[in-house]
Amino acid sequence: MANLSLAAAALTLAACSVTVPSQPFHPPVPGPSASEAPSAFDNKSNGVVDDSTHEADQTTFDEVEEIGDGLGPLYNAQSCRECHQNPTSGGPSQITELRVGHLGPEGQFRNADIPIARGQVVISGRTHVNDRAICPNAEFPDSEIQERVPDTETIRTTRLALNLLGDGLVETVADETLIGLAREQRRATRGRIHGQALRVPIVEAPGQSGVGRFGWKDQHASLLSFAGDAYLNEMGITSRLFPTEVTDLCNTAGEPNSTPDSTGLEDIDRFARFMRASKAPARDRELAATQKAVRGSALFDSIGCALCHVATLTTAPAGTVINGGTFTIPPALGDKVFHPFGDFLLHDVGTGDGIAIAMSEHYGRRVYEILWKEFVLDSVARGRNKIRTAPLWGVRLRPRLMHDAASRTFRDAILRHGGEAHAEARRFRQLPPSEQDAIIEFLKSL
Repeated sequence: MANLSLAAAALTLAACSVTVPSQPFHPPVPGPSASEAPSAFDNKSNGVVDDSTHEADQTTFDEVEEIGDGLGPLYNAQSCRECHQNPTSGGPSQITELRVGHLGPEGQFRNADIPIARGQVVISGRTHVNDRAICPNAEFPDSEIQERVPDTETIRTTRLALNLLGDGLVETVADETLIGLAREQRRATRGRIHGQALRVPIVEAPGQSGVGRFGWKDQHASLLSFAGDAYLNEMGITSRLFPTEVTDLCNTAGEPNSTPDSTGLEDIDRFARFMRASKAPARDRELAATQKAVRGSALFDSIGCALCHVATLTTAPAGTVINGGTFTIPPALGDKVFHPFGDFLLHDVGTGDGIAIAMSEHYGRRVYEILWKEFVLDSVARGRNKIRTAPLWGVRLRPRLMHDAASRTFRDAILRHGGEAHAEARRFRQLPPSEQDAIIEFLKSL
């Protein structure tokens, strides 16, 4: 990564007449034993499993589900690949999902109430509105279960499908690293930038929690929890972690829909292993080496963007037990350096959608009543106008930007930043056009 030293960055700022906070920012530094994580879009394993196992897991990830497999009754897609495929399975896409809700009389966020079946049934406890349903069909010709947004749900947004490549590295960053990063942001900016490290339940380890890092609201700390959530809420397929359907109407498949195969693994286990074994998104090396992109990288750092879009993180050592004791970091993921250009923390940058995490939707109706350690509902409510920093690795492959896909250019996305990031957006505006273009050229290399 081409970065200027602090002294060189200061000279750059002096030339631009841009003022930055006086306190230096100290991001995490890799230890001497850390090694670089592999990055590529080659569909090969990063070493967590062999390539043939990774290929088999990708086949499961790509599989098109049918009604007989448990698809629906309400769903968005028929395969994981449908929402995560650019330029290969596990990557991002242009697909968005719809989320809605409303405010209660006391001003607190309330999950949506969505009537289906001509108003006879109300889907509650979710913010997610599914775009598709499996009936009416031949077996249920007179059933009408399509979700539609009622006028009462006045808070509405779309969320862009996320990149999953390299998420095994993200999962194995120590909680303490993310908490320390939030603390360092607060110190360096005297509280102006203050990422929230949200502790969330680990569904496969009832009673245990971890720092969230997956999903636009950081609703999951574990890739297995994340996979089970998506399988139910995006495809309507139940598993051991999420065994209860959103609705029983039109449902004919036995529960849970996903059961262990001859190896003892469910689909969600294979999804999690696929993500853990995927390589990090690769940079455009030719563009990154150009003088303009190198200059843009230095400017990106110097105006403060790197406070949240942190270039480099390091995973915990191999052998570390995480996810409430359910996963041990393998050598292929332990003590690895990677470059996400993100901090995986929640921030209010003025674009928040006002929607809080729906507890039973993301952690399961069956286990929602369990008391998780250090899990505070108020911390979820405080995050309703916050969004996880978008990791910028692979961002050059996205024509629609920000969490809601509403920004069409890098310049649009930068200038939308407000709230905690208003000063950084202002500094970008103060740069001469040639230096703004250099920053955009740098982003095109990621």
